[in-house]
Amino acid sequence: MVGAASFASLPGLLIDPLNAEFGWSRGTIGFAVSVNLALYGLTAPFAAALMDRFGIRRVVAAALAVIAVGAGLTVFMTAAWQLVLLWGVLVGLGSGSMALAFAATVTDRWFSTRRGLVSGVLTAAAASGQLVFLPFLGWLVTEHGWRPASVTIAVSALAVVPLVWLLLRDHPADVGLAPYGAREFVAKPAPVSGAARRAVAVLGRASRTGTFWLLAGTFAICGASTNGLVKTHFVPAAHDHGMPVTAAASLLAVIGVFDVVGTVASGWFTDRFDARRLLAVYYALRGVSLLFLPMLLAPDVRPPMVFFIVFYGLDWVATVPPTMALCRERFGEDSAIVFGWVLASHQVGAAVVAFGGGVARDVFGSYDVVWYASGGLCAVAALLALMVRVGRAR
Repeated sequence: MVGAASFASLPGLLIDPLNAEFGWSRGTIGFAVSVNLALYGLTAPFAAALMDRFGIRRVVAAALAVIAVGAGLTVFMTAAWQLVLLWGVLVGLGSGSMALAFAATVTDRWFSTRRGLVSGVLTAAAASGQLVFLPFLGWLVTEHGWRPASVTIAVSALAVVPLVWLLLRDHPADVGLAPYGAREFVAKPAPVSGAARRAVAVLGRASRTGTFWLLAGTFAICGASTNGLVKTHFVPAAHDHGMPVTAAASLLAVIGVFDVVGTVASGWFTDRFDARRLLAVYYALRGVSLLFLPMLLAPDVRPPMVFFIVFYGLDWVATVPPTMALCRERFGEDSAIVFGWVLASHQVGAAVVAFGGGVARDVFGSYDVVWYASGGLCAVAALLALMVRVGRAR
């Protein structure tokens, strides 16, 4: 999870350098980022099904290799379509195979109790990747250009492969253990064939429920207001106001620090409180914070901006544990794949804003309209969350 987050943290740092070197518009670069974000989500349900067929270890190791190839070859690109193919398609497919559906699969297999807390910790690992890599990548891009940063991503992905192959296990039964909190041993299930067919079949069943569409809608707005907006466009937006790239990247990393706290706490809350109300509160607070952001951007880091970073960071992906819990409660043994499809909507929302934000910057000369629109969408998500029904789908 730390690795996957680090691989997804680079695109926001590349917008200005690629624009300067190749003359590609921010809309064009944003399109490549949007393809990456969309595939990151659309891959997830199929990856969850593939994990049921081939095991977690094989799927994650293959995904890391694909990321390494995509990131490594970007240093040779000369045309925008190559950026779309390499960073958009290959890195998107690879990182999507290690997305939050992976966390849902691990949580469902290895834990019978404390699942909310565990999903919060695994989700927080994504924030940790942002914390570990963003300041360093920002420094690399500023001091040595974007190519060394891409090579760093490729090498990091390859370095994780042996750790995954040697240490990651598919099921507690592989090491003779029962799932955490279980009262009896659980045998390892037989591989489930027809991964793609099963993923589509689960989508068909889930899509007949209103709960699925409400969760998909709220999570699409979640993606639009995080990965699509802040992760992709915060650094260039801050740079528009005179802030150095390294300072803006460091602020994103600080968001990662507080996201660890907020997401783990959200997991703890999810084990104890109504997940729907938690989601409504999270989205409402996020919307309020985004409405104030255009007034806080400045050439240097001032106390109000620090307050925004802390406040927004606590809420960054706090929505994940309660969303996972609602999927689990409503869809049972299919919940990991259903969550994969819900995550796909998250990334589609992110992709739309990653592209639309770049176009808005090209057209209006600033990102202000995008911040305000995203704040309004978060208010809509808060209302949708309260409409989710609980209880197992039939």
